[in-house]
Amino acid sequence: MRLLVIGVGGRGGGNLNGVKDQNIVYLCDVDGGRLAAAGKKHPGARLISDFREVLGSAERCKEIDGVVISTPDHTHYLPAMLALKNRLDVYCEKPLTHSIEQARKLQRAAVEFECVTQMGIQIHANQNYRRVVEAVRAGAVGTVRKVIVFVNGTDWSAAKLPAEREVPDGLAYDLWLGPAAQQDYRGDYHPAGWRRYWAFGGGTTADMGCHFVDLAFWALNLDAPSTVRADGEEPHPHCAPRALRCRYEFAARGDRAALELHWHGGKDRPKQELVDRGLEKWTNGVLFIGDDGWLISDYNRHVVGPEARRDTWQAPPKSIPASPGHYKEWIQCCQQRTQPTCSFAYGGPLTETVLLANAAYRGARGKVLKWDAANMQFDDDAANALLRVQQRDGFAI
Repeated sequence: MRLLVIGVGGRGGGNLNGVKDQNIVYLCDVDGGRLAAAGKKHPGARLISDFREVLGSAERCKEIDGVVISTPDHTHYLPAMLALKNRLDVYCEKPLTHSIEQARKLQRAAVEFECVTQMGIQIHANQNYRRVVEAVRAGAVGTVRKVIVFVNGTDWSAAKLPAEREVPDGLAYDLWLGPAAQQDYRGDYHPAGWRRYWAFGGGTTADMGCHFVDLAFWALNLDAPSTVRADGEEPHPHCAPRALRCRYEFAARGDRAALELHWHGGKDRPKQELVDRGLEKWTNGVLFIGDDGWLISDYNRHVVGPEARRDTWQAPPKSIPASPGHYKEWIQCCQQRTQPTCSFAYGGPLTETVLLANAAYRGARGKVLKWDAANMQFDDDAANALLRVQQRDGFAI
């Protein structure tokens, strides 16, 4: 498979390594040092700093079959949409986009242009998640009424914007900004600090929500919530909070009962819920609470409780096939013209749900908002304004 890989350091380096056995035609990065280092490992690839050189050219797009996108959140949408419009298959890191509107548009474009897509939530491919999905669906805890998702081992927050400073050597900063508003470079924007600031990322919630909420989405076949209530400290106009909690309500659908999903990110922790079950030592996890017990899981382990339920519960036979690997699954599906498990049809709604927490928190902190998924709107104007982001001239589509 002939690929353009956009973003080749950090997470991008991991993704590049995941597709290294493919034909890497182009490597793209705004950091000259990272680009040069990746180029040494792939001497046959052509090196560029602006993905528009390829994705903005119909002729150059004929040289590739797919695109791997591992840029900061605010620059996911443009290369993904350009690729789809050129009927190129796309692998894009989580969260799929920087805004809910962008996620919705990519879902529709993937269908319209018949592209094979995968959102990069690599943990989805592991064995533990498969066993949890099977257990929950087989009634390990009975009917699930509540899910608590907590990530307290990651902190992508800031109390204020960092000081302005010179652009690091080798960084094409205007390209790094991409669609974001023109602004001076600040302290820790590159390579990873951008996650702390609304202009480029979405804090701990956007970074980790897709990884952990994914398990609840998969096991319970979730779609879109009917209400959202997010809370935390007074929102900062530029910086993500140290602690954010959000309660989503999902209406009953088919055999699925109505349920609540609670997100606790950063320093916000569901202490009592964990203490009551002897789970104080868990730093991150997904806690399913049902009529007959509970099940808690992180990436690599899961436990059924209470003890009486654990002693009588028998895991069902394995029914979800092992993954060939998150990257190989996408590549195989591209060859077979099928869709992988985390296509944009799945990753888009998951991204939307995660990002709803940030929009509700920033626009209407502490208020119960009704969410009309079909029309993509809250019953609150301030929160609705945060469903979209402005794109700078030259980077808009």
